Amino acid sequence: MIKTGIVGGAGYTAGEMVRILLGHPQAEITWIVSSSHAGQPVYNVHTDLTGDTNLTFSEKPDFETVDVIFLCMGHGKSVSFINENQIPEKVKIIDLSQDFRHKAKARDFVYGLPELNRPAIVKANKIANPGCFATAIQLAVLPLAASQLLSEIHIHAITGSTGAGQAPSGTTHFSWRNSNISIYKAFEHQHLIEIGESLVQLMPDFDQPVNFVPLRGDFARGILASVYLDCSLSLDEANQLYDDYYAKAAYTSRSDEPINLKQVVNTNKCLLHLEKHNGKLHITSIIDNLTKGASGQAVQNMNLIFGLNEKTGLYLKPSAF
Repeated sequence: MIKTGIVGGAGYTAGEMVRILLGHPQAEITWIVSSSHAGQPVYNVHTDLTGDTNLTFSEKPDFETVDVIFLCMGHGKSVSFINENQIPEKVKIIDLSQDFRHKAKARDFVYGLPELNRPAIVKANKIANPGCFATAIQLAVLPLAASQLLSEIHIHAITGSTGAGQAPSGTTHFSWRNSNISIYKAFEHQHLIEIGESLVQLMPDFDQPVNFVPLRGDFARGILASVYLDCSLSLDEANQLYDDYYAKAAYTSRSDEPINLKQVVNTNKCLLHLEKHNGKLHITSIIDNLTKGASGQAVQNMNLIFGLNEKTGLYLKPSAF
């Protein structure tokens, strides 16, 4: 059994991590650290886990008892945690913040998008888990980048309220979010950096704008990204390109039919749908921001690191109705 520890155990991604790991046949949770809830049962915070576990939150980590730790803290806190703790070399680290995603700050972390960096992930000791928007958008265009076919990219993408974290704010509480939609961080979202670095990794000469307009949706979880760009391929050629690129991908696939969020919510899947309109290729990409966009992808990376089938523990049914 892979012995796991979770640091920052009270947030949405940690709750999703616990839910997934409790059902993982080859992993077990050794401890869950939350300084603000130390000594309390985990189900007091993650009430959906009532009856599933009797684990209690710990105040401090015990690195000698685990094989891998998941850092589920807020952005900027993972760097401090690693600097302040002597983590043994034998302990793998999977960080779900943005602290190590960018090449200038990566240290010895591998960017953990399996559809891009699978060979490096398998050999890695430290993983920087991708951002949720970044995952959906990159999976929409990686095949084009790999074939040197990218042009200026236009993206509108909408995310559920869980993407903003568990701490309440002016734009996450129910009375504001319900029956509402809004734009935020247009053209300057933080995930643009990791998106750009991945595209250049596959297409070194790419220097076109990536125009990204994120939207807040009035639903809890999921991301739908609508991406379009000029493309000389016919629809049949584009479909074949995507099928070939993702032929060995465990969780990313193309649908001939139009797609909707309920097909992926609660799963680790990314579904893609392509259409051609007057010289432009339109790609729809959908994921669950808490699974493929966070905790599910982190467990997928853990599976790869420890030599398991990457689908282990991730056979999750979508909330289709």
